Amino acid sequence: MQQVTVRGERWYPSERNFAESLGDYWGDWYCDSEAGVLKAVLMRRPGPELDGVTDPAAVRFKAPVDPETARRQHDALADLYRAHGVTVHYVEGYRPDRPNAMFMRDQVLMTPEGAIVCRPAMEARRGEERFAAEALARLGVPILKTVNGDGIFEGACLLWVDRRTVILGTGCRANEAGARQVERELREIGVTDFLRFPIPFGHAHLDGLMNFPDRKTVMVFPWQVPYEVCRPLLDRGFRILENPHVEEVKLTFGINFVTLRPGKVVLPSGNPGTRALLEEAGVECVEADLSEIVKAWGATHCLTAFLRRDPI
Repeated sequence: MQQVTVRGERWYPSERNFAESLGDYWGDWYCDSEAGVLKAVLMRRPGPELDGVTDPAAVRFKAPVDPETARRQHDALADLYRAHGVTVHYVEGYRPDRPNAMFMRDQVLMTPEGAIVCRPAMEARRGEERFAAEALARLGVPILKTVNGDGIFEGACLLWVDRRTVILGTGCRANEAGARQVERELREIGVTDFLRFPIPFGHAHLDGLMNFPDRKTVMVFPWQVPYEVCRPLLDRGFRILENPHVEEVKLTFGINFVTLRPGKVVLPSGNPGTRALLEEAGVECVEADLSEIVKAWGATHCLTAFLRRDPI
């Protein structure tokens, strides 16, 4: 009788972690700050979903939005990004009843190892994230997590400070269940410090109250940013710029800028006080006219999901 020798498994797992092999199998996707050099973004050009809005208040617009003007302004912003070396990717699918879909930051939260697909709070926005997920899959961006269960979380409720530190907000757009899911996922990839920010009543996201125009500079609306958030930033050597221009913060989205590289931002036009504060601090400002889009309660940062920033 022939004897069979069983040798067992001879294939052994690779010792490289996910981050080390990301570029080989997925692509060049990364974000651990709000101020590293911006290389790639995901956007949704306002499409037919904006044409059928008959009741602006029902979709949380503060005034009627002219679709063609909004598209021209959106195109100009995308062209501005390209002029600064940023690759612009688009979400191609859409729901005809979701006119807020252009606000991509709420749908996608990028990390150093892939994207977290968010879950919007408002019923009028539910389902936008499906098309964001389709775009991420098409591009080859790993999806680490989709917020699920009872969780709600919108990406603008989190700001990156550095590779190990984030500011994590909760409020009407992010509940504790959603925040816990995001925190668990970020801990898995090495984030250790979570600066908790209770978002004030009547306000949606963090990026209307604070933002980072440079490596060690943060602009804040001083009356609604907690001491428990500012103190750790000061301890880390950050300079705090207090923006006292209430109308610019609340109505024309002065703090809702996008940093192109450390010390250079795309600022929504119509914010002269904010611009002066930034320039006094040595930050270069490039203005984008988003006056029509602002009627839908969003601006530069809201429109832009980061897919690639250089590490800082």
